[in-house]
Amino acid sequence: MKFGAIFPTPEIGIDPAVIRDWAQAAEGLGYSHILLYDHVLGAEHAGREPAFTGPYTETDPYHEVFVTMGFLAGVTSTIGLSTGVLILPQRQTALVAKQAAEVDILSGGRLRLGVGTGWNYIEYESLGMSWDDRGERLDEQVDLLRKLWCEPVLDYTGKHHRIDRAGLLPLPRPDLPIWFGGFSEVAMRRAAKKGDGFIYGTSPERMTSMFERIGELLEVEGRDPSDFGADASIDFSQGEASWVRNRDLWEKLGGTHLSLRAMDTAAEFVGEKRVGYSGPQSYIDALETFMKAVR
Repeated sequence: MKFGAIFPTPEIGIDPAVIRDWAQAAEGLGYSHILLYDHVLGAEHAGREPAFTGPYTETDPYHEVFVTMGFLAGVTSTIGLSTGVLILPQRQTALVAKQAAEVDILSGGRLRLGVGTGWNYIEYESLGMSWDDRGERLDEQVDLLRKLWCEPVLDYTGKHHRIDRAGLLPLPRPDLPIWFGGFSEVAMRRAAKKGDGFIYGTSPERMTSMFERIGELLEVEGRDPSDFGADASIDFSQGEASWVRNRDLWEKLGGTHLSLRAMDTAAEFVGEKRVGYSGPQSYIDALETFMKAVR
Protein backbone atom coordinates (compact mmCIF):
# COMPACT_ATOMS: atom_id res chain seq x y z
CA MET A 1 0.00 0.00 0.00
CA LYS A 2 1.16 3.51 -0.83
CA PHE A 3 1.12 6.43 1.60
CA GLY A 4 0.32 9.95 0.47
CA ALA A 5 0.44 13.43 2.00
CA ILE A 6 -2.47 15.85 1.68
CA PHE A 7 -1.16 19.32 0.87
CA PRO A 8 -2.20 21.61 3.78
CA THR A 9 -3.24 24.35 1.40
CA PRO A 10 -5.26 26.53 3.83
CA GLU A 11 -2.39 26.62 6.32
CA ILE A 12 0.92 26.27 4.47
CA GLY A 13 1.11 29.99 3.63
CA ILE A 14 2.56 31.72 0.58
CA ASP A 15 6.32 31.37 1.03
CA PRO A 16 7.57 29.28 -1.93
CA ALA A 17 10.51 28.03 0.14
CA VAL A 18 8.14 26.62 2.77
CA ILE A 19 6.05 24.85 0.14
CA ARG A 20 9.22 23.48 -1.49
CA ASP A 21 10.58 22.23 1.83
CA TRP A 22 7.31 20.50 2.72
CA ALA A 23 7.10 18.75 -0.65
CA GLN A 24 10.73 17.68 -0.62
CA ALA A 25 10.33 16.38 2.93
CA ALA A 26 7.35 14.28 1.84
CA GLU A 27 9.33 12.89 -1.07
CA GLY A 28 12.39 12.22 1.07
CA LEU A 29 10.33 10.38 3.67
CA GLY A 30 9.00 7.99 1.04
CA TYR A 31 5.49 9.30 0.44
CA SER A 32 4.19 8.12 -2.92
CA HIS A 33 2.05 11.14 -3.75
CA ILE A 34 0.88 14.60 -2.78
CA LEU A 35 -2.88 15.09 -2.89
CA LEU A 36 -4.24 18.61 -3.43
CA TYR A 37 -7.73 19.87 -2.59
CA ASP A 38 -9.35 22.28 -5.07
CA HIS A 39 -11.21 25.54 -4.64
CA VAL A 40 -11.03 28.65 -6.80
CA LEU A 41 -13.17 30.86 -4.56
CA GLY A 42 -14.27 30.85 -0.96
CA ALA A 43 -17.62 32.35 0.00
CA GLU A 44 -19.43 33.64 3.07
CA HIS A 45 -21.89 31.09 4.43
CA ALA A 46 -24.41 33.27 6.25
CA GLY A 47 -27.74 34.21 4.71
CA ARG A 48 -27.69 31.74 1.81
CA GLU A 49 -30.69 30.01 0.29
CA PRO A 50 -30.28 27.11 -0.12
CA ALA A 51 -28.12 26.76 3.01
CA PHE A 52 -24.38 26.87 2.42
CA THR A 53 -22.77 24.33 4.76
CA GLY A 54 -19.47 23.16 3.26
CA PRO A 55 -16.28 22.94 5.32
CA TYR A 56 -14.47 25.99 3.89
CA THR A 57 -15.32 29.69 3.86
CA GLU A 58 -14.01 32.96 2.45
CA THR A 59 -11.29 32.94 5.15
CA ASP A 60 -9.57 29.74 3.95
CA PRO A 61 -6.71 30.29 1.45
CA TYR A 62 -6.41 27.88 -1.48
CA HIS A 63 -3.47 27.56 -3.88
CA GLU A 64 -4.66 26.94 -7.45
CA VAL A 65 -4.08 23.27 -8.09
CA PHE A 66 -2.54 23.19 -11.58
CA VAL A 67 -0.13 26.05 -10.94
CA THR A 68 0.82 24.50 -7.61
CA MET A 69 1.39 21.08 -9.17
CA GLY A 70 3.60 22.71 -11.79
CA PHE A 71 5.67 24.24 -8.99
CA LEU A 72 5.78 20.96 -7.06
CA ALA A 73 6.85 19.09 -10.17
CA GLY A 74 9.79 21.45 -10.50
CA VAL A 75 11.03 21.06 -6.93
CA THR A 76 10.60 17.27 -6.67
CA SER A 77 11.69 14.31 -8.78
CA THR A 78 9.61 11.22 -8.11
CA ILE A 79 6.59 11.90 -5.91
CA GLY A 80 3.19 11.63 -7.57
CA LEU A 81 0.78 14.55 -7.88
CA SER A 82 -2.97 14.09 -7.47
CA THR A 83 -6.02 16.31 -7.29
CA GLY A 84 -8.38 15.17 -4.61
CA VAL A 85 -10.65 16.29 -6.16
CA LEU A 86 -10.69 18.83 -8.98
CA ILE A 87 -14.20 20.28 -9.32
CA LEU A 88 -14.31 19.50 -13.02
CA PRO A 89 -17.80 20.74 -14.06
CA GLN A 90 -17.03 24.31 -13.00
CA ARG A 91 -14.06 24.39 -15.40
CA GLN A 92 -13.71 24.43 -19.18
CA THR A 93 -12.95 20.90 -20.35
CA ALA A 94 -10.43 21.65 -23.08
CA LEU A 95 -8.51 23.96 -20.75
CA VAL A 96 -8.38 21.29 -18.04
CA ALA A 97 -7.18 18.80 -20.65
CA LYS A 98 -4.40 21.20 -21.62
CA GLN A 99 -3.39 21.99 -18.04
CA ALA A 100 -3.42 18.35 -16.96
CA ALA A 101 -1.43 17.32 -20.03
CA GLU A 102 1.21 19.95 -19.28
CA VAL A 103 1.56 18.90 -15.63
CA ASP A 104 1.85 15.27 -16.66
CA ILE A 105 4.46 16.00 -19.31
CA LEU A 106 6.60 18.34 -17.22
CA SER A 107 6.44 16.06 -14.17
CA GLY A 108 7.51 13.00 -16.15
CA GLY A 109 4.16 11.24 -15.94
CA ARG A 110 3.39 11.79 -12.26
CA LEU A 111 -0.17 13.16 -12.48
CA ARG A 112 -3.30 11.42 -11.24
CA LEU A 113 -6.41 13.49 -11.95
CA GLY A 114 -9.09 13.09 -9.31
CA VAL A 115 -12.41 14.72 -10.25
CA GLY A 116 -15.81 15.35 -8.70
CA THR A 117 -18.79 17.69 -8.66
CA GLY A 118 -18.13 19.49 -5.36
CA TRP A 119 -20.55 21.32 -3.06
CA ASN A 120 -19.88 25.04 -3.61
CA TYR A 121 -22.69 26.34 -5.85
CA ILE A 122 -21.47 29.92 -5.36
CA GLU A 123 -18.21 28.95 -6.98
CA TYR A 124 -20.04 27.52 -10.00
CA GLU A 125 -22.04 30.70 -10.44
CA SER A 126 -18.95 32.89 -10.09
CA LEU A 127 -17.12 30.88 -12.76
CA GLY A 128 -20.08 31.09 -15.14
CA MET A 129 -20.96 27.40 -15.04
CA SER A 130 -24.29 25.70 -14.37
CA TRP A 131 -24.79 23.96 -11.04
CA ASP A 132 -27.95 22.06 -12.00
CA ASP A 133 -26.48 19.84 -14.73
CA ARG A 134 -23.04 19.33 -13.19
CA GLY A 135 -23.28 15.53 -13.01
CA GLU A 136 -24.38 15.10 -16.59
CA ARG A 137 -21.65 17.48 -17.74
CA LEU A 138 -19.00 15.64 -15.70
CA ASP A 139 -19.81 12.38 -17.46
CA GLU A 140 -19.28 13.99 -20.85
CA GLN A 141 -16.16 15.83 -19.67
CA VAL A 142 -14.41 12.63 -18.65
CA ASP A 143 -15.07 11.05 -22.05
CA LEU A 144 -13.84 14.18 -23.79
CA LEU A 145 -10.68 14.46 -21.68
CA ARG A 146 -9.64 10.97 -22.68
CA LYS A 147 -10.25 11.72 -26.34
CA LEU A 148 -8.27 14.97 -26.18
CA TRP A 149 -5.34 13.15 -24.60
CA CYS A 150 -5.26 10.51 -27.33
CA GLU A 151 -6.25 12.18 -30.59
CA PRO A 152 -4.15 14.99 -32.10
CA VAL A 153 -7.18 16.27 -34.03
CA LEU A 154 -10.69 15.70 -32.75
CA ASP A 155 -14.13 16.22 -34.28
CA TYR A 156 -16.51 15.95 -31.34
CA THR A 157 -20.14 16.86 -30.78
CA GLY A 158 -21.74 16.26 -27.40
CA LYS A 159 -24.59 17.77 -25.46
CA HIS A 160 -22.28 20.25 -23.73
CA HIS A 161 -19.23 20.41 -26.01
CA ARG A 162 -18.31 21.00 -29.64
CA ILE A 163 -14.75 20.61 -30.94
CA ASP A 164 -14.46 21.18 -34.67
CA ARG A 165 -11.35 19.39 -35.98
CA ALA A 166 -9.00 20.68 -33.29
CA GLY A 167 -6.71 19.21 -30.68
CA LEU A 168 -4.04 19.90 -28.14
CA LEU A 169 -0.31 19.30 -28.41
CA PRO A 170 1.86 18.12 -26.81
CA LEU A 171 -0.09 15.07 -25.74
CA PRO A 172 0.35 13.46 -22.31
CA ARG A 173 0.27 9.75 -21.57
CA PRO A 174 -2.85 8.41 -23.32
CA ASP A 175 -3.73 6.44 -20.19
CA LEU A 176 -3.43 9.36 -17.77
CA PRO A 177 -5.51 8.08 -14.83
CA ILE A 178 -8.82 9.68 -13.88
CA TRP A 179 -10.12 8.93 -10.40
CA PHE A 180 -13.39 10.06 -8.86
CA GLY A 181 -14.34 11.29 -5.41
CA GLY A 182 -17.50 11.98 -3.44
CA PHE A 183 -19.91 10.38 -1.01
CA SER A 184 -23.07 9.69 -3.02
CA GLU A 185 -24.33 6.60 -4.79
CA VAL A 186 -24.17 8.53 -8.06
CA ALA A 187 -20.48 9.27 -7.53
CA MET A 188 -19.77 5.62 -6.81
CA ARG A 189 -21.68 4.45 -9.89
CA ARG A 190 -19.86 6.98 -12.05
CA ALA A 191 -16.49 5.82 -10.74
CA ALA A 192 -17.29 2.15 -11.28
CA LYS A 193 -18.30 2.84 -14.86
CA LYS A 194 -15.69 5.38 -15.95
CA GLY A 195 -12.92 5.68 -13.36
CA ASP A 196 -9.51 4.24 -12.64
CA GLY A 197 -9.98 4.61 -8.89
CA PHE A 198 -11.84 6.38 -6.10
CA ILE A 199 -10.68 8.96 -3.54
CA TYR A 200 -12.51 8.43 -0.26
CA GLY A 201 -13.19 11.46 1.91
CA THR A 202 -12.14 10.07 5.26
CA SER A 203 -10.69 7.08 7.15
CA PRO A 204 -10.97 3.40 6.18
CA GLU A 205 -13.02 2.65 9.31
CA ARG A 206 -15.64 5.14 8.14
CA MET A 207 -15.41 4.16 4.48
CA THR A 208 -15.62 0.36 4.71
CA SER A 209 -19.25 0.09 3.57
CA MET A 210 -18.59 2.53 0.74
CA PHE A 211 -15.54 0.53 -0.37
CA GLU A 212 -17.62 -2.65 -0.41
CA ARG A 213 -20.40 -0.94 -2.37
CA ILE A 214 -17.98 0.24 -5.04
CA GLY A 215 -16.69 -3.32 -5.28
CA GLU A 216 -20.24 -4.50 -6.00
CA LEU A 217 -20.71 -1.81 -8.64
CA LEU A 218 -17.44 -2.73 -10.33
CA GLU A 219 -18.59 -6.32 -10.62
CA VAL A 220 -21.88 -5.13 -12.15
CA GLU A 221 -19.79 -3.28 -14.75
CA GLY A 222 -17.77 -6.44 -15.41
CA ARG A 223 -14.60 -4.91 -13.96
CA ASP A 224 -12.03 -6.48 -11.68
CA PRO A 225 -11.96 -4.60 -8.33
CA SER A 226 -8.30 -5.53 -7.92
CA ASP A 227 -7.48 -3.30 -10.90
CA PHE A 228 -9.27 -0.31 -9.36
CA GLY A 229 -7.47 2.16 -7.08
CA ALA A 230 -8.71 3.19 -3.63
CA ASP A 231 -7.26 6.17 -1.74
CA ALA A 232 -8.61 6.84 1.77
CA SER A 233 -7.40 9.51 4.19
CA ILE A 234 -6.41 9.43 7.83
CA ASP A 235 -6.23 12.46 10.11
CA PHE A 236 -3.03 13.09 12.05
CA SER A 237 -5.07 13.95 15.15
CA GLN A 238 -6.30 10.35 15.47
CA GLY A 239 -2.94 9.17 16.79
CA GLU A 240 -0.69 6.20 16.19
CA ALA A 241 -2.99 3.41 17.33
CA SER A 242 -5.70 4.60 14.92
CA TRP A 243 -3.21 5.10 12.09
CA VAL A 244 -1.97 1.53 12.37
CA ARG A 245 -5.46 0.08 12.82
CA ASN A 246 -6.76 1.90 9.74
CA ARG A 247 -3.67 0.97 7.72
CA ASP A 248 -4.20 -2.70 8.50
CA LEU A 249 -7.92 -2.51 7.73
CA TRP A 250 -7.40 -0.73 4.42
CA GLU A 251 -4.73 -3.20 3.37
CA LYS A 252 -6.99 -6.12 4.30
CA LEU A 253 -9.89 -4.67 2.30
CA GLY A 254 -7.68 -4.11 -0.74
CA GLY A 255 -7.11 -0.35 -0.52
CA THR A 256 -4.17 0.86 -2.56
CA HIS A 257 -3.41 4.31 -1.08
CA LEU A 258 -3.74 5.97 2.32
CA SER A 259 -3.21 9.75 2.54
CA LEU A 260 -2.34 11.70 5.67
CA ARG A 261 -4.40 14.80 6.47
CA ALA A 262 -2.30 17.00 8.80
CA MET A 263 -4.01 20.38 9.18
CA ASP A 264 -6.51 21.95 11.57
CA THR A 265 -8.74 23.72 9.04
CA ALA A 266 -12.28 22.24 9.08
CA ALA A 267 -11.22 19.60 11.61
CA GLU A 268 -14.52 19.76 13.46
CA PHE A 269 -16.50 19.57 10.21
CA VAL A 270 -14.88 16.22 9.31
CA GLY A 271 -15.25 14.87 12.85
CA GLU A 272 -11.65 15.34 13.96
CA LYS A 273 -9.94 17.44 16.62
CA ARG A 274 -7.42 20.24 16.25
CA VAL A 275 -3.73 19.54 16.77
CA GLY A 276 -2.44 23.10 17.04
CA TYR A 277 0.27 23.15 14.38
CA SER A 278 2.80 25.83 15.24
CA GLY A 279 4.48 26.76 11.97
CA PRO A 280 5.97 25.22 8.82
CA GLN A 281 8.18 22.71 10.62
CA SER A 282 5.22 21.25 12.50
CA TYR A 283 3.65 20.06 9.24
CA ILE A 284 6.92 18.39 8.25
CA ASP A 285 7.22 16.84 11.71
CA ALA A 286 3.73 15.36 11.26
CA LEU A 287 4.81 13.76 7.98
CA GLU A 288 7.81 12.17 9.68
CA THR A 289 5.91 10.97 12.76
CA PHE A 290 3.17 9.34 10.70
CA MET A 291 5.54 7.62 8.29
CA LYS A 292 7.64 6.16 11.10
CA ALA A 293 4.49 4.71 12.67
CA VAL A 294 2.92 3.12 9.58
CA ARG A 295 5.89 2.03 7.50
